[in-house]
Amino acid sequence: MSARFAGRRAIVTGASRGIGTGIAQRLAAEGAAVAVVARTVEAHPTLPGSLNETAALLRTYGNPVAVITADLADADDRARIVPEAVEQLGGPVDILVNNAAAAMYAQPSEMPLKRRRISFEVNVHAPLDLAQAALPAMLERGEGWIVNVSSASAHHAPGPPFVMEGLAATIGMYGASKAALNRETNALAHELWGRGIRLNTVEPRAAVMSEGAEALAGHVIRDDQKESMEEMVEAAVHLCDCDEETTGGVHVSLDLVAQRGLVVMALDGRGPWRTG
Repeated sequence: MSARFAGRRAIVTGASRGIGTGIAQRLAAEGAAVAVVARTVEAHPTLPGSLNETAALLRTYGNPVAVITADLADADDRARIVPEAVEQLGGPVDILVNNAAAAMYAQPSEMPLKRRRISFEVNVHAPLDLAQAALPAMLERGEGWIVNVSSASAHHAPGPPFVMEGLAATIGMYGASKAALNRETNALAHELWGRGIRLNTVEPRAAVMSEGAEALAGHVIRDDQKESMEEMVEAAVHLCDCDEETTGGVHVSLDLVAQRGLVVMALDGRGPWRTG
C-alpha cells in the first residue's frame, strides 16, 4: 500500500457517505490524518452511512481521525471546521476536499429563494470560506491542495431545440452553483499561482451511484451512464497530490484517469480495482 499521504492532514466534507467517504478512505489508507465533516453523525433514517461509520472505517488504517459535525449552509457553523480540524489532528491542514453539496432540483421559474440560497451557501460560499481558513497555513508552508468536487450539470444544455430528458429540466440552478464553483476555483488558482497551492475542481463524467444518487435517480440512469466510485475517487485523490503545474483546472474524472495514465485502485488502496 502506498504511503504517499503520510504526515499530511486532510479535511473532507460531505464524508458521511458516497464520494466523500470514498475519498476520505483512500486518503487514510495512504497515510493521511483525516477530518471528516457532515451533518449526519449517527445513522440516517432513510440513507445508509454516517460520520461515525466513516470514522470507524478510517481508524482501521491507524491514522488520526477527527469527526466534525457541521451544517455547511450556516456560515457560523462552517467557521468552526478548519480550527477544529487543526486542533483535533494536531496541526495545519495540507489537503482540503470540498465534496459536500446541496443538490436541490426544481424548475428555475419555480425554485424558492430559500432553496437557491441554501444551494449557493453550500456549493459556492462554503468551499471558499473553508479555503480562506486553510490557506494562511498552506501559504506559510508554501504547499497545499484544494479539490472542489463539481458536476457536469455546470455545462450549458445544448439548444435550441432543448431536449427534455431525465433531470435536465430541473438541474439548472444546481448546475449554476457548480459553474460558480468552477470559476471561483480558477480565480483562486490565478491569484495564488506560483505560491505552491494547487486548486482544482473534478467532476464525474458519468453518474457515480452513491447512496444519494441511487435514491434520487437510480431508476432513470442506465448502466452505460454510470462510472464506478473507484474511478471518481482515483481522479480526486490524484488532485490531492498533484504537481504545482496542475492548478486552476476543471477536470473530468475518467478523462483525467486516461490522460495521466492513472491506475484505478480499490478504495482500500491495497491493489488495482477491477470490474466484475
